[in-house]
Amino acid sequence: MSERPSQFRVLIVDDDPDMGAYLSLLLKKEGMLAEEAVDGESALVRIHSNPPDLVLCDVMMPGMSGFEVCQRLKEDESTALIPVVLITALEDQPSRVKGIEAGADDFLSKPVKREELLARVRTLRRLHETRKELEQRRLQVEIQRKETIRKAFSRYISPRLAERIIDDAQSAGGEPQFMLRPQRSNLVAMFADLRGCTRLTERLEVDRVVEMLNQFFTIRTEAAYHHEATIFNMAGDSLLVAFNVPFPQKDAARRAYLCATEMITRFSPVAEQWARDHGLGTGVGIGACTGEAIIGNVGSPHYMNYTIIGNPVNTAARLMQMARANELLVCEDTYAEIKDLVPKELVESRGDVTLKGKSAPMPVYSLKIVLPGAG
Repeated sequence: MSERPSQFRVLIVDDDPDMGAYLSLLLKKEGMLAEEAVDGESALVRIHSNPPDLVLCDVMMPGMSGFEVCQRLKEDESTALIPVVLITALEDQPSRVKGIEAGADDFLSKPVKREELLARVRTLRRLHETRKELEQRRLQVEIQRKETIRKAFSRYISPRLAERIIDDAQSAGGEPQFMLRPQRSNLVAMFADLRGCTRLTERLEVDRVVEMLNQFFTIRTEAAYHHEATIFNMAGDSLLVAFNVPFPQKDAARRAYLCATEMITRFSPVAEQWARDHGLGTGVGIGACTGEAIIGNVGSPHYMNYTIIGNPVNTAARLMQMARANELLVCEDTYAEIKDLVPKELVESRGDVTLKGKSAPMPVYSLKIVLPGAG
């Protein structure tokens, strides 16, 4: 008959084989698993390789004493919670004090009496099972907390960044550090929206419009996840993402450019299909800008949103509104960071443009995206 893993396991450490056999017999009659070790060194090896639920350890042994075995176990984090009962013929108070200082959970006096042994073991078994139950509950709470964080972030951040946020929350002992207080950060904000959306909503049935918008958002969010952007907002047919938040990305502008390229190229065949099916000309218009913004939880006591506020966000929104279908417009700071990446023949200066809400004109650059199959 195979041993059940759930059975209570006791390791008996005693250099007297007769005593070991006697204790083992008593415990097995109570339905417990009993194993034996003849000295302290071999006991420690067995405990570390396969930790028991309880250790019964003789004090007076050649080599390592029971006091030393107990102390070694209690000093090791991996074995500190294993109950240790010291078996001793020493009745003097200093010996008991020494055992307590070593971390012993209880004592048995020699000669060992059956009733006393079983009473001690049953009490420690109940304590052990209570500890296991509490630990299982703690682990379940931790698992649920992680899952809550993962669900909260998985809709607008890549899975890899979500795992980093969970690790960050663990180290902080609660909520992720970057969400605890507002902060200023230099980032790349990028808006992308669907050109021709108004005509689409006017000419097609509601269900079909929602289906097409979901397809459009899926392409954009997958591209954002691929380049590890953080998705901050979806409104109507526009999407706001940012790079270099919540974790540093030295190549934030490069990621933004590659993300925009992927959004446009992946949507191109879908736009062609829509044109064939519905006679609608559509495309992606994108604006991106680098600058300092405020990141934090904004809202009311009833509704909060983790978002970004500042000049690069406003500028990216204005550039998106200006962008033609399948065009990426960027500010001067963003272009300066990626100009070595983009072939010069794909760059067109729009000159100094006065954007809505801005008091002074600013240089704007159009970055052409080469679509699949284009000559």
